[in-house]
Amino acid sequence: MRVIIIGAGEVGYHLARFLSRERDVEVVVVDTDSQKLRRISEEMDIATIEGEGGSPEVLREAGADDADILLAVTNSDETNMIACLVAKALFNVKRKIARIRNREYYTNQKLLSPENLDINPAINPEYESAKAILRLIDVPFAYDVEEFENGQIKVLGLKVEEDSIITGRSLREFREKTKENLLIGIIQREDRAIIPRGDDRVKMGDIIYLPVHKDDVERVGAFLTKGPKVVRKLMIVGGGRIGFTVASELQGRDITVKLIEKDPERCKYISKRLKNIIVLQGDGSDRGLLEEENIRDMDLFVALSNNEELNIMSSLLAKRLGVKKVITLVNRTDYITLANNLGIEVVISPRLITASRILRYVRRGDILSLTAIAEDMAEIIEAKVAGGSRFVGRPLKDVGLPRDALVGAIVRGMEVIIPGGEDAVRPEDRLIIFTLREAIKAVEEFLL
Repeated sequence: MRVIIIGAGEVGYHLARFLSRERDVEVVVVDTDSQKLRRISEEMDIATIEGEGGSPEVLREAGADDADILLAVTNSDETNMIACLVAKALFNVKRKIARIRNREYYTNQKLLSPENLDINPAINPEYESAKAILRLIDVPFAYDVEEFENGQIKVLGLKVEEDSIITGRSLREFREKTKENLLIGIIQREDRAIIPRGDDRVKMGDIIYLPVHKDDVERVGAFLTKGPKVVRKLMIVGGGRIGFTVASELQGRDITVKLIEKDPERCKYISKRLKNIIVLQGDGSDRGLLEEENIRDMDLFVALSNNEELNIMSSLLAKRLGVKKVITLVNRTDYITLANNLGIEVVISPRLITASRILRYVRRGDILSLTAIAEDMAEIIEAKVAGGSRFVGRPLKDVGLPRDALVGAIVRGMEVIIPGGEDAVRPEDRLIIFTLREAIKAVEEFLL
C-alpha cells in the first residue's frame, strides 16, 4: 500500500509515525517546509518531498500514479481540497482523506461527493475534539470515553483510586468477590500498556479501559470510582471553534455554563448566538476573575483556548482553587507529557484525535472504527467479522489470538456480549478488540 501525506505538521508527523510502524505500507510526506520534513526524515525511515501538495508534478514524483490513499492534512483547507482534486482528476487515487476545519466546506456534502472532490472522509479536528469533550462531560468520573456501535458501547478509561474495590486485586479475585461481568481490556501503568489476564493485579494509579453497555455506565462508575457523577456547573476558557461548539451543544441541558473569552468581538459573536450561556470577557488565567465567578463551585473546568500555555496555567490554577476536574486542550504534542506530569489528568489533542481517526483506513479487514489510547501504546478496533475469519466458529479461548490482544465485546444484532473464553464468534458479528501496538498486524490476519 502506498500512502501520500500532504502536510508535515503535527498531524502529518503523527500519521507518518503511526504508518512507519506498519509492514507493507510505503509512505511519502510532502510539504513546503524543509525543517518539518527534516524532522520526519531524521526520525523515521520515510521518503519526503519538498513542494506544493496540489502540484501535479510533485504528486507524480510522490508516486500518485500508484497511490492507494492520499491524506491531505495541512493547516489550509483550500490546499487540502486542491490536493484531493488533483489526486482524483489526474491520478485516480482510490481514497482521498482531508482535514477540513471550515464548517461551510465540512458540511457541504455536494462539494465533498464522489462527483466533485470525492473526499471520504473529511475530518474536522475541532468537531472531533468537541465530541470527545462532550463525552467526558456526560461521564465526568472517567478520564477517557470512547464510543462504538453508535454509542451502544462505551469504553471507559478510569483511574484506579486507593480505596477502589478493584485496587490490589487480581482480575479473577475481583470477579469472584463482586460477581460482576466486567472485562478490563487495557491497563495503562505509567509508560506501559498491558493486556491483562486473570492473575494480573490492578494497582492504585493505573488507568483501566473497560467496555460497558451504555445503560450500565452510571452503575459501573458508582461501583469503581468516587469521581464526580454529574456536571451541573461548567466553566469554559476559550470561545474559539471548539469552545463555541461545546457550549452550543450544552444549550438546553440542565448545566450552567460560563464561557471566558479574551477577545471582546468574539464575546459579542458568541452572546448573539448562544442565549443560555454566560459569556465573560477576560483572561482565563486571571485568579481574581475566576474567584469572582465562583470557580470553587464548578464541577468541571475546560481550557480550550488556542494558547496551550494559557490552557495549562489556567487549568493548574483552577485545580488549586478547588475545581473537582479539569480538561485541557493541548495542540503541541510535546506538551502533553508536561501537562500530565503537572497533574492535569485529562488532555485533549485535536491533532492526535485526527491522526487516530484517519488510521482506520490503512488497516486491513472490515474496520468500522479505530481509536488509539494509552498514549498511542494501544488501539481499540471495532471490526466486522468476515465469514472466513479465524474467529468464526470456535470458542475464543481456542482461537489463538496473540497474548497482546483481547476481544472486549461481541455485538450480535442489538445484543452486546461481554465475552468469556467459551463464547464463540459468528459471521457478521462486530467485535471490539483491544490490542497493543505490537499485535496489530496479527489481529488484522484474524479479521480477514
